Amino acid sequence: MEQYTLQMQIPVRGQYDVIVAGGGVAGAAAALSAARCGKKVLLTEKSTMLGGLATMGLINYFEPLCNGRGKKIISGMAEEFLLESVKYGWNTIPPQWKDGQSKETTARYITHYSPYIFALQLTEMLHNAGVTLLFDCNAMIPVMEGKHCAGVITDSKSGLELYPAKMVVDTTGDADLLRRSGMPTVTGQNYFTYIGRQVTLEGCRKALETGEARQAVSSICGGGASLYGNGQPEDVPLFTGTTAESVSEYLIRNQKVMLDKLKKQDRLAREVTTLPAMPQFRTTCRIDGDYTLREEDKYTHFPDSVAAICDFDRRNFLYEVPYRTLTRAGYDNLITAGRSAAAVGYAWDILRVIPPAIITGQAAGEAVCQAIDTGKAIWDIDISHLQNTLETRGVMIHFDNNDIVKED
Repeated sequence: MEQYTLQMQIPVRGQYDVIVAGGGVAGAAAALSAARCGKKVLLTEKSTMLGGLATMGLINYFEPLCNGRGKKIISGMAEEFLLESVKYGWNTIPPQWKDGQSKETTARYITHYSPYIFALQLTEMLHNAGVTLLFDCNAMIPVMEGKHCAGVITDSKSGLELYPAKMVVDTTGDADLLRRSGMPTVTGQNYFTYIGRQVTLEGCRKALETGEARQAVSSICGGGASLYGNGQPEDVPLFTGTTAESVSEYLIRNQKVMLDKLKKQDRLAREVTTLPAMPQFRTTCRIDGDYTLREEDKYTHFPDSVAAICDFDRRNFLYEVPYRTLTRAGYDNLITAGRSAAAVGYAWDILRVIPPAIITGQAAGEAVCQAIDTGKAIWDIDISHLQNTLETRGVMIHFDNNDIVKED
């Protein structure tokens, strides 16, 4: 490939303790956690709202916080965000979980919610906590001194700017900064899935009958492949989502399929209200971390666990998230969380969904504060101290062996 060398002077902006790149739920949790610890935090978000796939991506489903037998597994900031997501809008929390308390039931502790109201709430939460928010601002280039990140070059309406920082959290969802830092990463594959929202006359009638405005809104799909690839067209490739060409092909193909469906509908009986404001990729790129979580790690205790989590699709299955899935030894001030944490196969799906993304974001936020306070490399902090801190925040670190049920 032909190369072009660009030399230019870039203004240096204020020093931050922590830069969080990417304002999805993992990034929001990391920034909020660090700010609550008293750190000066900058969060950059390339779009115009927080929440990522959980809001502008229209994947407004808070996956289960429980094991499917009435035991709450995931709490901490994940449950805090769940309750915030429905505070000013509608919810689908099962009646058995309205008070958030564990009980004997097969109903899962889940909810759908208004994605845009939740996005507004995330902005309020982080702004009130003192996080500096930069919207329409893309964290482009990590400025590396060996394996140490001295700061991040951003691209915004202000042009290219350099923000120095002591610690950097990459929650872009695609490991953008970590890839560019030289940290080893692994590229994933994504199915042909694209979901928008529409209002129909039939939905409006249902809304009037029930008195619930949300009933007027329904989904409209482009590609309709499932999480497991069912419905993936044979003539459509899987998408990496890590190049401009891959993202563009995904969007063009999906938008054309959606339009073909709309052409067959009564044009006066519906109106498309929202298309996803970001590609709905789930597994694009993740770090090759110090440990890679695998499906066979279910029911395994890890000494460096930062959270117990549950399988969102199958009840009973329990996992612990090793801190090593968020770090790579040698990179002293870079950490990730959410869907770019180190996992493979179905374990990647388990780790990337909303509750684990939030809880790993919370862990990353606490970890960078501890690293700053102790002068330790992010991968070499005192894990027991981090675990104790997370436990005081309501996070379950290790699942109870009494909750292991293997007959399913």
